[in-house]
Amino acid sequence: MTLVIALVIVLGTALGAVGYGRRATRRATVTEWAVGGRRLGTLLFWFINAGEVYTTFAVLGISGYAWALGAPAYLAFCSVSLSYAIGYWLMPKVWRAGRKKGLITQADFFAARFGAPWLGVVAGLVGIAALIVYVQIQLVSLSLIVQLALGGSLSTTAAVIIAAVVMLAFVYLAGLRSAAFAAAVKDVLMVVVVVLLAATVAGKVGAASVFDVFRLAEEAHPGIGKLPGVDPASPTGPIWLMTSALNVALGNWVFPHLFQMSYAAKSGQAIRRNAVWQPLYSLAYFFIILLGFAALLAGTQPADGNMNAALLQFVTDRYPGWVIGLVAGTGFLLALAPGSVLLLTSGSLFTRNVVGPLRKSLSERSALLVSRVSMVGFGAVAVWLTVGQSGSLVDILLYAYSAIGMLAPAVFLGFLWRRTTAVGVLAGIVVGFVALLAPFAKDVWATHLPAWEPGLIAMAVNFVVTVLVSLVTPRPPERAVAVGHALGAADVAPAGSSRATVDA
Repeated sequence: MTLVIALVIVLGTALGAVGYGRRATRRATVTEWAVGGRRLGTLLFWFINAGEVYTTFAVLGISGYAWALGAPAYLAFCSVSLSYAIGYWLMPKVWRAGRKKGLITQADFFAARFGAPWLGVVAGLVGIAALIVYVQIQLVSLSLIVQLALGGSLSTTAAVIIAAVVMLAFVYLAGLRSAAFAAAVKDVLMVVVVVLLAATVAGKVGAASVFDVFRLAEEAHPGIGKLPGVDPASPTGPIWLMTSALNVALGNWVFPHLFQMSYAAKSGQAIRRNAVWQPLYSLAYFFIILLGFAALLAGTQPADGNMNAALLQFVTDRYPGWVIGLVAGTGFLLALAPGSVLLLTSGSLFTRNVVGPLRKSLSERSALLVSRVSMVGFGAVAVWLTVGQSGSLVDILLYAYSAIGMLAPAVFLGFLWRRTTAVGVLAGIVVGFVALLAPFAKDVWATHLPAWEPGLIAMAVNFVVTVLVSLVTPRPPERAVAVGHALGAADVAPAGSSRATVDA
């Protein structure tokens, strides 16, 4: 088992390092490191983008949610499809703005679009905070796999620290292109693992077929296949599903690493092709939920009742060592590739949008060094948040989306409404966070909108405040508005393409 885990990890990371390429090594700049030289074509962009669909949240988090709650795991189907419908419209616009103005980070967009460098600092800090919460998902998953590989002889704290060190080492030595190549390897392995487990799982739990697993689960746990799930008193009803899925979909492309990913695309057309086809990826969630139901049928009991470990425990109990190793190794890559992108983006934001305004004379080499060093600090904070974490990966994900959702109204209004101002955006962010975090606000939502996702409520409050304050504050400069609205040379397909297409 341990040998198979090691082989899978070495394969993924080695191909990622090769993917970085000699050209990138010779040109070690922040642009090359952070946005892949803005030359990720359709295929490579597919894998780095799909890396956000298939992380350990998808495999361990959703299967664990299905094991513990049942139907609420359907959130994965809804949120992915809605996200790509929004991404089809939004991501090419982000790409165009990035090309036009040479933007590298999401906070660069805030500073340029609203004509306020100070707003870039605010957006950078909010983005870093949300990314650190998101890194927790990868560290929780990696630590579970580390413990499995070492036979449970390691404490949770030590496993989390080892997971963080491995993640930092990978992204420190590589960059976005390496993460993209590693994502390609882990996506292929993920499909192999899901097909292998789905094809054999019925026989492991005494079912006649895949569909029979669902029938048996419903008989053993009435209501598991419909909302609110196994527990009739759970708040995870239809309203929770709709508001949570909408909150994830609206916040998804606002995450700084996905903004950065859009900048890295070779063309707007490459982005749209991905947005059309990648919702098909969400169909694999059917099999992941199936595995969660099968684990419940098998009477799987992960240590301390940790739902995040339900699938790993089920595979460990029912499958031979080489399958356990394949699943664990693939899970390692599922966390490593996305986690590396999250840390890389945090470092880029800190360097360009927090340190940069204070040290305008920072050289490319110094900026790259600051980015890499700052990631160590962010990794340490993520470790501190992760140690002792017992919540589900789905809950952590929703916390992260609630935080980044405070930037969503500004992003959408930045492309839709020329009148949006920096002061309006700041007011919206501040009031939105109050609506999300203040105890009195939580009490109000719990009383009047008990089934609603709090992040979506706070996002709506943020939106209204941003609009109202923008109406009574001075208009932003026209050159700033043009970042999100005017067409320019950057909208034309890159030189050497087969046709000059305007991605309007």
